[in-house]
Amino acid sequence: MLVTKQKVLRRYWYCVMPLELLADGPKPFTLLGENLVLWLAADGKPAALQDRCCHRTAKLSKGFCEAGNIVCGYHGWTYDASGACVRIPQYSADVQIPSGARVKSYRCEGRYGYAWVVLDEPLLPIPELKEDADPAFRRIPQFYERWNCNAFRLMENSFDSAHPAFVHRKSFGNIERPEPVERELTMTPWGFISRHETQVVNRGNAAAALRVQGETTVRKSETLWFMPFARRLGITYPNGLKHYIVTNATPIDDHSMMLSQWCYRNDREEDVPASEVVAWDRRITEEDREILESTEFDVCIDTHRRVEFHMASDKPGLVMRERLLEVFRAHGEEEVHL
Repeated sequence: MLVTKQKVLRRYWYCVMPLELLADGPKPFTLLGENLVLWLAADGKPAALQDRCCHRTAKLSKGFCEAGNIVCGYHGWTYDASGACVRIPQYSADVQIPSGARVKSYRCEGRYGYAWVVLDEPLLPIPELKEDADPAFRRIPQFYERWNCNAFRLMENSFDSAHPAFVHRKSFGNIERPEPVERELTMTPWGFISRHETQVVNRGNAAAALRVQGETTVRKSETLWFMPFARRLGITYPNGLKHYIVTNATPIDDHSMMLSQWCYRNDREEDVPASEVVAWDRRITEEDREILESTEFDVCIDTHRRVEFHMASDKPGLVMRERLLEVFRAHGEEEVHL
């Protein structure tokens, strides 16, 4: 799927950047091929504009912040969070700034420690993660990194139960049991909920990170898919540990995406240090990354034209494809760009 060609994808919120990265000034980000600049406005909240000064087209991300506004580093033209130019240093104070002196602005909100952006009128709110407000859980930042693969490819992989036996054969997968597990699906306005149980192998630092013993353990999983490219994988272990991973595949362009991931745990730092948790998920994530970056970016999602053989027994992937096709067609996008 060529994400930049499906215009309705501009109407979803995307997790763009950790708020802490904005503390020292404006930062650039490319979302669905659109060049943005983000910074912290006067109220301390994130703001997003097109990364292009309306004067001489210089990138505003090359500028700096002043009194909560963003200043172009070329000639000092200054913009507020709405995109309006509020100061032109070369003008005297009594000269009115032209109303057309402005830059396109975008909705931007801070949530879960990240800046979220939607390019057009949103179809859905920012995903609701109830664990974030639950004092029984701690939030652990994990990864913020660019991957050279299509965003849909990673999201599809998140629900592909045929791959762990092979991709994760060195961590938790069992190559002797390659059959996909059966999942129970519940449809929601924002995607679906997938539930299943599976037996996994305990390898590496599983004992330290998950406090599990023995050669194998059983995972109870409840995974939420938030259209189009976000999910929360909720894993509960027999020892009562809840390990909930939030993964955002934010599309930079057709070829690449930004992985923003954190997790929630119902334990404390003194039980398991955050470094152990990150190390455990890092190993698994790197296994996914190696294989996904070898795939093609023009992912076919039209199940009527080509159905992958293993998908017949992997219902979430099929449903994900059908739901996205329904959204595209419901908003007048009869042609699905592959």
